[in-house]
Amino acid sequence: MTNLTLPRQGGHTLAYRRHEGAGPAVVWLGGFKSDLTGTKAAHLHGWAERTGRGYVRFDYFGHGASSGDFRKGTISRWLSDSLAVLDGLTAGPLVLVGSSMGGWLATLAALQRPERVKGIVYIAPALDMTELFWSRMDEAVKAEILEKGEWARPSAYGPEPYPMTRGLIEDGRQHLLLDGPIALEMPVRILHGQDDPDVPWQHSLKLIAALASRDVVLTLVKGGDHRLSKPADLARLTDAVEELSG
Repeated sequence: MTNLTLPRQGGHTLAYRRHEGAGPAVVWLGGFKSDLTGTKAAHLHGWAERTGRGYVRFDYFGHGASSGDFRKGTISRWLSDSLAVLDGLTAGPLVLVGSSMGGWLATLAALQRPERVKGIVYIAPALDMTELFWSRMDEAVKAEILEKGEWARPSAYGPEPYPMTRGLIEDGRQHLLLDGPIALEMPVRILHGQDDPDVPWQHSLKLIAALASRDVVLTLVKGGDHRLSKPADLARLTDAVEELSG
């Protein structure tokens, strides 16, 4: 399947793949340093093709096949990308599916487009991710970020470390949500692994407490990791998306 491109400011482009179909359209928002070829994003594309539903998956600035230097990426930049996709590639009601950092971006996008978002499905939602990272760093790492502008964070998902920049941390503080309230009233479904080493499942309890919605269901997966990409996890994801988009 060939990537399409959405023009952005400064001559940049976002890579995306889309299936035209019935609404509400489902929009995939991936995690930090992930891309549109991931297991869950591709799984939902297959579901959309089988069921005739509208679907979009895309790469943020500096991610995957999109242009840009990852080190210059910020929550503000990636939120702008997400809104550009919602506004430029979809019409009508939406169900947002946010994985890890994508959960934070899905929430921020829904706050700006509440009239369009019918529901949100979260997978290990990493709201306020930059502060979660910052709280886990020792003082030497924090000093390196402040003095040098970045730190190479080892990754459990590949050989390359993730550059954590001062710009990302400081920009993230403009978008913190978990001190609440989060004024979203739409139905929400949350999937979270109890053995998630990156975003503890208790983090989802903070999201639940902050959300205004009364229609929130959290599914804890015993033994589940951060990715939740096993066949049983994908089945749960499909069920949640079908419930909110039905």
